[in-house]
Amino acid sequence: MNLTNLTLDDLIMKRRSLRAQLVMLPNLQPVRFAVLGGSTTNTLVDLLELLLLSNGFVPTFYQSEYGRYYEDAVHDSQALVDFRPDIIHVHVSCNNIARLAAGATETDLSAQVNAQLSRFRDIWDSLESRIGCQVIQNNFELPPYPALGNMDATAAGGRTRFLMRLNEAFVAEANRRPKLLIQDICGISARLGLDNWFDWDRFFSYKVLLTPEANFVVARSLSSMVGAIYGKSRKVLVLDLDNTLWGGVIGDDGVDKIQIGRETPVAEAYTAFQEYCLALRDRGVLLAVCSKNDDEIARSGFEHPSSVLKLEHFSSFKANWSPKHENILEIAKELNLGVESFVFVDDNPAERAIVEAQVPGIAVPNVGDQVTKFASVIEAHRYFEPAALSKEDLERAALYASNSHRAVQQTKFANYGEYLDSLEMTADIEPFKPIYMERITQLTNKTNQYNLTTRRYTLAEMEAVTDSPGHITLYGKLADRFGDNGLISIIVGRQSDQVLHLDLWLMSCRVLKRDMELAMLDALAHAAIDRGLRTMQGVYLPTKKNMMVADHYERLGFTRARTAADAPEGASFWTLNLAGYTDRNTHIKR
Repeated sequence: MNLTNLTLDDLIMKRRSLRAQLVMLPNLQPVRFAVLGGSTTNTLVDLLELLLLSNGFVPTFYQSEYGRYYEDAVHDSQALVDFRPDIIHVHVSCNNIARLAAGATETDLSAQVNAQLSRFRDIWDSLESRIGCQVIQNNFELPPYPALGNMDATAAGGRTRFLMRLNEAFVAEANRRPKLLIQDICGISARLGLDNWFDWDRFFSYKVLLTPEANFVVARSLSSMVGAIYGKSRKVLVLDLDNTLWGGVIGDDGVDKIQIGRETPVAEAYTAFQEYCLALRDRGVLLAVCSKNDDEIARSGFEHPSSVLKLEHFSSFKANWSPKHENILEIAKELNLGVESFVFVDDNPAERAIVEAQVPGIAVPNVGDQVTKFASVIEAHRYFEPAALSKEDLERAALYASNSHRAVQQTKFANYGEYLDSLEMTADIEPFKPIYMERITQLTNKTNQYNLTTRRYTLAEMEAVTDSPGHITLYGKLADRFGDNGLISIIVGRQSDQVLHLDLWLMSCRVLKRDMELAMLDALAHAAIDRGLRTMQGVYLPTKKNMMVADHYERLGFTRARTAADAPEGASFWTLNLAGYTDRNTHIKR
């Protein structure tokens, strides 16, 4: 169900009926979410529930009493511990922070920053030691009333300067605490405007500090962060061309007449949007073209000397006269990604409506037809929210471009084995390491197709598995002469007596048919044998998206075992005897 076309008043007034509809959606993922508030958080939680439901989660909430965020985290945490949250949000504001005297010195300022930071360290340390889940801590909006005027940002006693210093200190803490994420309330409040942020009438009456509009943007931000934590951020931006990436119609106007560059206000607006798209690509979002056009003519638009985007920036390019929804399905097939990871941008409302109706799961923001609004509309929905920026994220677009070179190379060999050898592949397969834990967790929660069980792990849960002596963990990295694919495969095995139960086995689809699963099996088998284990047992739990691995264990030489009476529908169980195991991989060096 799409909530994007509803107004905030609709969401508030129709919340109960909307919730009743949303909880009926299939395949909702449970998430236990605790909110520790410095003010009353009921409105925030009500809106967050709707947004999480619409994004594929069914939440269960815990809320602290008014102002008891510190006590619930540090002194009286048993109820929170018993709740067993997956995510905790510490929701505070500048209203919860002590003030400095106007005549404070630089020493006073540093002391107060350290005192407030120490208080929050107590919260984070307690939550880490007693619960160990992901924590989302907001930073602080700027004060509504800067008592020192412009000097509020420069004087040692200025509240603006104090809060900015504290925000910087929060960043430093988050950089050394992998289970702490910072929600940028300072930036969110600035974009909405502080005059629209605080609701003093409701605060003095009911201790509800934020306006409904502010609560909504905070809730939308939180929902996107939850999606990012569980790997549900969007990955692909699909773009129309005419009057979307440039002004005018390339087929009618020609390259020389389309509007792009710095010469006119309209041309500069399209240039700014192209720069925004390129910035998304630079941080790992894939770009694709879907245009009703002649292919050669469409491509010529990127030959304009002022075009920021070039053909090499696109991971897929579809310009023809077929319906756009059909082309988008082809793009999804080509990239081996689900359409639920796509965002489609087109200035034509009819095309947007058709695509939204014909491609379930795709996001189609109502960008309108003014290019000056495109980026702000896309950003408002926070489709591409990252939980972290890994090396693989930053290099993703280049990795997909490398795959196209490999596809061309494959056509030069009559024998597929010769082709694999020509890639000169090298694998790094090792037990989990701290440096890769964020990427391992990210891949676990993003991978749906080549995933035998689709079990999800938070960073805290994955770290617990890594530290457990009763588990075997392996990650796999694969490089070849066209480039480094990064960390692309994960296995988690649980030891019981002399049996290794495979709880998790997944691989990125971008390295399909390279025999990486054989290299992983060899490493896993040797690790199990070194522990004196005799058997490996795997399970395949079918979903709508992982049918491609239904025969995974059979292809690897496992024998099908009897299915337990209480097993999930469609599940299959497989066994491999490790006695006399011989390596399967012949094309990848280690």
